[in-house]
Amino acid sequence: DLACRKVCFLCVYYVVFALMLVVSAAVGVYYAWADRGQRSSGDFLMGGRRLTALPVSLSLTASFMSAITVLSNPAEVYRYGANIGFYGLSYVMTMVVTSEVFLPVFYRLAITSTYEYLELRFNRATRLLGTVLFIVQTILYTGIVIYAPALALNQVTGMDLWGAVISTGVVCTFYCTMGGLKAVVWTDVFQLGVMLAGFLSVIIRSVVLQGGVFPIISDSQQGGRLNFLDFDTNPLRRHTFWTITVGGTFVWISIYGINQAQVQRYISCKSLTHARLSLYINLLGLLSILLCSVFAGMCLYSVYKNCDPWTAGLVSAPDQLMPYLVMDILGDYPGLPGLFVAAAYSGSLSTVSSSINALAAVTVEDLIKPYINMSEKHLSWTSKGLSLIYGVLCIGMAGLASLMGGILQAAISIFGVIGGPLLGLFTLGILCPFANSKGALSGLLSGLVVSLWVGIGAQIYPPPPKMTRPLSLTTEGCNFTTTDTRFPSSCTIFSTSSPLLADNWYSLSYLYFSPIGTIVAISVGLLVSLFTGGWKLKVESKLTLMKEDTTLYHLVKLFKDRVSAAAVKQH
Repeated sequence: DLACRKVCFLCVYYVVFALMLVVSAAVGVYYAWADRGQRSSGDFLMGGRRLTALPVSLSLTASFMSAITVLSNPAEVYRYGANIGFYGLSYVMTMVVTSEVFLPVFYRLAITSTYEYLELRFNRATRLLGTVLFIVQTILYTGIVIYAPALALNQVTGMDLWGAVISTGVVCTFYCTMGGLKAVVWTDVFQLGVMLAGFLSVIIRSVVLQGGVFPIISDSQQGGRLNFLDFDTNPLRRHTFWTITVGGTFVWISIYGINQAQVQRYISCKSLTHARLSLYINLLGLLSILLCSVFAGMCLYSVYKNCDPWTAGLVSAPDQLMPYLVMDILGDYPGLPGLFVAAAYSGSLSTVSSSINALAAVTVEDLIKPYINMSEKHLSWTSKGLSLIYGVLCIGMAGLASLMGGILQAAISIFGVIGGPLLGLFTLGILCPFANSKGALSGLLSGLVVSLWVGIGAQIYPPPPKMTRPLSLTTEGCNFTTTDTRFPSSCTIFSTSSPLLADNWYSLSYLYFSPIGTIVAISVGLLVSLFTGGWKLKVESKLTLMKEDTTLYHLVKLFKDRVSAAAVKQH
């Protein structure tokens, strides 16, 4: 009977996961059939620029809320505290800056590739360099997004590792190739719902087990997890109010403001108002996911406050803590562990599909159209072929990620590091009319060199525990012998003879890598532009931010019109 129950349990577990994959694939088939008469690459890559605010906003939320968010954010709260909740402030600032600075310019130009702007504003060399950097970082990151959750779930749930990796990659590639941007957007909407359902299943069961919400909050308070009052300005500290709000804002603006995967969505809206609205509705989605992930981390701590599975050797990495909790508290409920696995993979699918579609778009617009004269029908088929090729490349990258070991974290850091200099480059173009192509190229390269130097240095010489400040964990309540063979938290895992830079420059919070790249790119770009005659430059006004683009201008104008109308009535 026990063996039969176990088989039935596994069947339900896999059925729930498979159902999520089938629905995602079905959306691709539907849009391939519904749009079979549309043959242009613009329809495939941009949804014909007829999308509305609501589905685009949900897709924007899902795109970068990957499985890393589902698995890593709760583990982060468990180990370092709930102050990552301050990301909410960085999300708010990001949406305001994106809506007011970057969106109006990109939408007015009606470009398909973000990097097309760089040629219009500077020159083709700048555009090509930006495109190449984007392609490299996206393939690298996407492979990791496929592999990381598969590894974590495999080691805890026993789910077949390469079966999960290949099925995720194949399904993503299938619906991207079949249905284009519309399929990506609508599957993102479905997958966001699955992610929230997975989080809620864990949270509700934890609340029932622990006797309510307040005991969980009380446990987190006593364990030092509610560390919201950390306003230390030391830039070497890993997470404080300032590193998360300031550093986090730069990181997220580089994603929402200039990353092709996000820009491609909001400029596919049917009007500028819908595009702006999509960003602000997306903000509600981001805050909901953040709240769920932070509270899930508090539930994780409340359940294991007296017996830490990581220190006890029951899991081999912090990312496996959430799957372990799911199997522990939901194991007797057929289907619910499968729902959480589906939630983790929904995060992967949404990120991977967005990346594949964006990679196809930049390749067509930046590397094919300027050099090869093709009909719209051929471009459309080329776009589909590229989606297929990039899907295979991302699955291959997941295979490479499995061999990279410690370089995995370095690769994720490099993904953030590259975004900073690119953000500086676009900011130069949009906000500085006298920035020229020489300044742009030198600024981008300088920012890239400095941010890579800091990022790679931080991987070689990780910051000491006194800067990362992991919170205490205990195994005193465990009723078995622990098998912990790792270094205790008071030890460092790097050589004591590390260079002086390792104690200062390389110990900077990883959230400051992006601001450093941005600031260096802008500073060097401005100086070089001024010394090479940039002040004589005449730039078309449509390529820079105009006062008429901002919401503030229209609000002030409306206020003045109302005052004038009231004055006329009085006279």
